[in-house]
Amino acid sequence: MRSALTLADVEEAARRRLDPAVWDFIAGGAGEERTLRANVEAFRKVRLRPRVLAGAGRPDTATRILGRTWAAPVAIAPVAYHTLADPAGETATAEAAGAVGVPLVVSTFAGRSFEDVAAVATAPLWAQVYCFRDREETRRLVERAERAGVEALVLTVDAPHLGRRHRDLRNGFRLPDGIAPANLSGADYSSPSGHAAAEFDPALDWSVVGWLRSVSRLPVLLKGILSAEDARQAVAAGADGIVVSNHGGRQLDGVPATLEVLAEVAGAVAGACPVLLDGGVRRGADVLAALALGADAVLLGRPVLHGLAAGGREGAERVLRIVVDELVDAMGLAGIGSVAEAGPALLWDGPRPAAAAVPGALAAPVAPAGSTAPGGGLGMADLHPSLSDPVLDTMNFLNDITRRYPRAISFAPGRPYDEHFETEQIFDYLRRYLDHLEERGFTPEQRREALFQYGPTRGQIRELIADWLRAEEDVDVPVDSIVVTVGCQEAMALALRALISGPEDVMLVASPCYVGITGAARILDIRLAAVAEREDGFDPAELEAVVREQRALGRRPRAFYVVPDHANPSGNTMSLANRHALLELAGRLDLLVLEDSPYRLVSPGRQLPTLKSLDRDRRVVQLGSFSKTLFPGARVGYAVADQPVAGAGLLADELTKLKSMITVNTSPLSQAAAAGMLLAGEGRLAEINAEAIAHYEGAMRVTLKALDEHLPEPRRSALGVRWNKPSGGFFLTLNVPFRADDAALARSAEEFGVIWTPMSYFYPLGGGEHAIRLSTSYPTHAELEEGVARLARFIESESGSASASGSAS
Repeated sequence: MRSALTLADVEEAARRRLDPAVWDFIAGGAGEERTLRANVEAFRKVRLRPRVLAGAGRPDTATRILGRTWAAPVAIAPVAYHTLADPAGETATAEAAGAVGVPLVVSTFAGRSFEDVAAVATAPLWAQVYCFRDREETRRLVERAERAGVEALVLTVDAPHLGRRHRDLRNGFRLPDGIAPANLSGADYSSPSGHAAAEFDPALDWSVVGWLRSVSRLPVLLKGILSAEDARQAVAAGADGIVVSNHGGRQLDGVPATLEVLAEVAGAVAGACPVLLDGGVRRGADVLAALALGADAVLLGRPVLHGLAAGGREGAERVLRIVVDELVDAMGLAGIGSVAEAGPALLWDGPRPAAAAVPGALAAPVAPAGSTAPGGGLGMADLHPSLSDPVLDTMNFLNDITRRYPRAISFAPGRPYDEHFETEQIFDYLRRYLDHLEERGFTPEQRREALFQYGPTRGQIRELIADWLRAEEDVDVPVDSIVVTVGCQEAMALALRALISGPEDVMLVASPCYVGITGAARILDIRLAAVAEREDGFDPAELEAVVREQRALGRRPRAFYVVPDHANPSGNTMSLANRHALLELAGRLDLLVLEDSPYRLVSPGRQLPTLKSLDRDRRVVQLGSFSKTLFPGARVGYAVADQPVAGAGLLADELTKLKSMITVNTSPLSQAAAAGMLLAGEGRLAEINAEAIAHYEGAMRVTLKALDEHLPEPRRSALGVRWNKPSGGFFLTLNVPFRADDAALARSAEEFGVIWTPMSYFYPLGGGEHAIRLSTSYPTHAELEEGVARLARFIESESGSASASGSAS
């Protein structure tokens, strides 16, 4: 086993060690042998495109599935009776999985109990479930798995029609004495080929998903999906994930290999839930091929049992490390730095498995890479890989949760409190701006044009913005350095596109950070490097270390994005000392700083100076927004980019070129409304926002007081709960002892009537699994008090469940 270099070596070692009948049971699979061969062969036909001089460094294999970070996009598939391969069975497999940092899906027919496996597990555990004729047996199985600490259920949906196991029939195979399903009781399962006919429910329909949700609060994945139609139905039924698998072995001529239908299924799901592939993976390059065709991760089954048989726990671990090491090599050769970058561009334009889109078709013809599906349809493999990135779907998920539970109190939206807006005031603001133009000598025709025509790309209210910045923010910049944008989001996208000029360039971001910047970077194929945020902003030494690390990898850090005041999502504020340290580092390390600080304008008291006001070397590009202060619906933002560009003027000029090709201009009507509000306050937002600032200050105070009341000391210390106490802004961070993922959020909304945001959404490279973001801006004060009471009950409940799982393990 020590000399095993490939999975083929491990397989041969296992075959020599096992009784021939046992080997046939393990190697033969749960379906027709030709189906297994077809799965492996499909991967052999895929050709990956190598790239050179990509400067990717050592690739990062980390991936996130259902709110958890895995060390690699690989999990161990549910395979029965690991005790046939090694007496320690699934406990040895769980130890191997933990050593590598990947999940284990425990089979219904595991030879060791859920409790025994959980006792040694250090990586996520999922439980595979069959639905028995006796639903109470299934219920007991699910409840037992949940009590043991399992994190998700994988329902095998093609089980009622398992194929004939030819090898087992030839051998008359029965389980050896002493080997039986540790989590089941009653029925005789000694003849594996009789499982389905005797015990499985043959009349399952889509209602089984709802039934499982009624007996468990765990996420539910469906295993055995092979078509777009079933994938869409699975999403509609509420599945939290899909496993593309043909292990049911249905003996139909032409049943496709899993890889052949992967793109079709992933395209139908369209990012609504994770898509995993099970079947045929034998190399790290196979994992990368599956990711390129739309999978979020793969399941590895039989090879792990081969490793277990050949060398026990160490053998299983060796198999996993071989696959992960091969994946790293494949990613390096393909020139990508993370699994999130995997997409159809990794495949040669020559033949590759393609999606079957013809209703009723069992197999798809070979199609060129990048082609559309037959009939003019599109698969996810035809689209930019960013569209499969979970970060782009976080807001959709929160919106869906809000729609599903309309009576829940929501701490999720970071939007202004709209009771401060009066509809009729819009007309007053427009009139105030028109009066301003008239005072400046604009003719009636010019005033009409100022509202109805496109207007200059740079924006037509730049002078007013410059006056306000000078008067209230102590930022004195020329008007030509300002570009008026469609919200701050466009300002971010323009700055990223202008500053990142090649694949070696890197954008530094605080972690956690606003998802708008990470989403924009993903869409633009920009590499990110994370600098951990601290309570006082960041550690200057850590920023310098990250810059030097990136340069050692042959990359060029270009800029550092920060929200220095009352940050979204954490609520933290950068200290004055660290503001000066950041500017000093920016000069010494030749970095730009992207400053995005809208929350200072809606916070009480005197704020610390902006980075731009302290900037003496034009190191800061200020990205601003009036959405939190003047008029959210107007979507008016701005960029201050006064950096000189050799031979071309200012950076603002280059941003204007980009803007002219993206949005042409910012709505003159929106600009007029925002300008009218600025004029009404005589250029001072503090005057305009006085009522709103008082509300937000009160909202934060009410929330913090309610948290103290409902989670007092020493109770919160006993639970391991803590939170920060921001002096302004919309957000605060709450640390909890349980995993605050999408599944926990769904439970919180359904059972306790309170919604929040998982902090893991805001960590671009993983993290935040045990923290939540609370936004205090939108609910009324009464709703905040009731919401915190509900939240405290939820935290008590989850903490109790976490403690129970911990004691069980």
